[in-house]
Amino acid sequence: MARSIDITVPDLTGRLAVVTGASDGIGFVVAGRLAAAGAEVIMPVRSIAKGDRAAARIRADVPGARVTTRALDLSSLESVAALADTLVGEGRPVDLLVNNAGVMTPPSRQVTRDGFELQFGTNHLGHFALTLGLLPLLREGKARITHQTSIAARRGTINWDDLNWERSYDVARAYSQSKAAVGLFARDLDARSTAGGWGVTSNLAHPGVSPTNLLAAQPGLGRSRDTGAVRAIRLLSRLGVVGTVESAALPALLAATGPDSRGDEFYGPKGLGDVGGAPARQELWGPLRRSDDARRLSEASERLVGLRFPD
Repeated sequence: MARSIDITVPDLTGRLAVVTGASDGIGFVVAGRLAAAGAEVIMPVRSIAKGDRAAARIRADVPGARVTTRALDLSSLESVAALADTLVGEGRPVDLLVNNAGVMTPPSRQVTRDGFELQFGTNHLGHFALTLGLLPLLREGKARITHQTSIAARRGTINWDDLNWERSYDVARAYSQSKAAVGLFARDLDARSTAGGWGVTSNLAHPGVSPTNLLAAQPGLGRSRDTGAVRAIRLLSRLGVVGTVESAALPALLAATGPDSRGDEFYGPKGLGDVGGAPARQELWGPLRRSDDARRLSEASERLVGLRFPD
């Protein structure tokens, strides 16, 4: 059933898009659809070899597609800064930024190269630093920025007294926090742009549930085999109960390219339980509605990554 769901992506000829996490899964689908609509797509990836294979697949599927890979490890602020500095040095305005990449529930507490809890540091702080680093290009391009959260954020809370979960670590709660943080950042960024007249719009999407590789075997995370959860999700996807990877990419595509999509809006699948179905605008979940939390988180994130929003 979900395989028949689709949207029309408008002509994006002449636009430059940056999509994180595009070497597989939802990000790969988003990058391919943007390229098919005429956009030039930059795919920042941790593994250049894997990214190059993904880019070659897009070119094979989309003759004439303009896709390139760049090195990016979101768990390293040095890597994030290097990519941002390179792109700013090239001076090409960015029209679309899709902050899609993420990690989920490593088998034990791990930290980024900068000492942050891995999920918070990668899913939120890495994208926070990348967005601030690219802000000159985003402002010049009057960009639309779409942030990919998760259904886990529906009950996510920010552990204000211990953002990096150094005490009483709970892997699932830490993941929920990281994805709630993504949503709060998306909202605060749009509010700051509106107040400052930056011309940037920031919105939010979630993919529902689909059989991506987030819960699959990932030796780099210390996960040697697929989880039981991902095996169950694959079965439910085949039965049409939850989404496919292709349908799960549609909310982000709608948020990023929809002619009626706006800043500070939230998009997701509208099927039963929001786990699958056609993409549509949704009401914000409770944890994402608190504007004071959004500003507080941005201020904490500025301190942690050593970057500041422009005045």
